[in-house]
Formats: sequence, C-alpha cells, structure tokens
Amino acid sequence: MSIEVVNESGVAVDESQIVSVARYALDAMRVSPAVELAITAVTLDTMSELHERWMDEPGPTDVMAFPMDELLDDTRRPDAPDIGPALLGDVILCPAFAKDQAVQAGHALADELHLLTVHGVLHLLGYDHHEPDEEREMFALQNKLLHDWRSERTRAANAEAQRRNDSRVLGTVGLDNDDPR
Repeated sequence: MSIEVVNESGVAVDESQIVSVARYALDAMRVSPAVELAITAVTLDTMSELHERWMDEPGPTDVMAFPMDELLDDTRRPDAPDIGPALLGDVILCPAFAKDQAVQAGHALADELHLLTVHGVLHLLGYDHHEPDEEREMFALQNKLLHDWRSERTRAANAEAQRRNDSRVLGTVGLDNDDPR
C-alpha cells in the first residue's frame, strides 16, 4: 500500500502520523494493499478554490475526498483481493481551517488532522453523511477507527518504553543492533 503525503499548506504537520492513521484505516477496512492513496495538505486559498469548483460552495472547508472513478464500479472494488495496483483517490486536508476546529473541539491540531484523514478515507471508500442513517454509520466507524488506532499506538509506545526500561535494568542497553550506543 502506497500512501503519499504532500504538505503545501505552510503549516507543520506530522506526515508520518497522517500516513499511519490512513494506513490503519485502510487495513482495518480490508482495502487491498495494492492501492495507492494521495494526501495533500493545502492552504485556505487552495481549499476555497477546490471547494467552490467541485462542491459549488463558497469558502474553504476542512477536508475533501476525490475517489478515482476506476474503483467505483462493482468489478473493481477497493476491498477486492485481486485489485492490482490502482489509485484509490485523493484526500485534501486544510490544516489552517482544521486549526480552528481543533480549538473548538478542545484538542490538538494533530488530533483533528487524524480525524479528517480517516473521514476522507471513508469518503473514498463510499461512505457519506448526507442522510441521518449514513451519518451515524460513518461517524461511528470513524470514531472506532480513531479509537483503535490511538489504542494501538499507546500499546506500542508502552511496550517500547518497557523494553527500554528492561534493557537499562538488565544492563543490555547498547548491546542490540537497534540501539546505536
């Protein structure tokens, strides 16, 4: 699975975490590992242009998703095991817009960008929130994916901290190939 992140927004974002949450969501949704995903962070002006051009709505928004048409028919579903290399689509993020949402939600910009990345990925996979039923389904799935991803990251960080502590206590720090000391 290839995930490319391009940051043209002028706002610092942790690209590795954006890739991590996108990969987690795609894996959890059983999307073929042969797909490619492009994620671009853009400025407010660029997002405004895209929003007006493609959604016919004024001003910027937080996230837009552009699925590739070749995966939208029933014969080339993104979760098909034999899909072969194919572009899933593009997720466009606007960190400057998301920053205000993060403040309103009471969390960090990184958390908002993770949420928006999963939101965009779900749109690429055909989820929507125009109807109340669709919204409940999509947002419940989005929240579950984010919760599970965060839990997995916490478990991994705790395991790594424990490994380091064990190495320090046992006097094995620097004896393995992963530690440059």
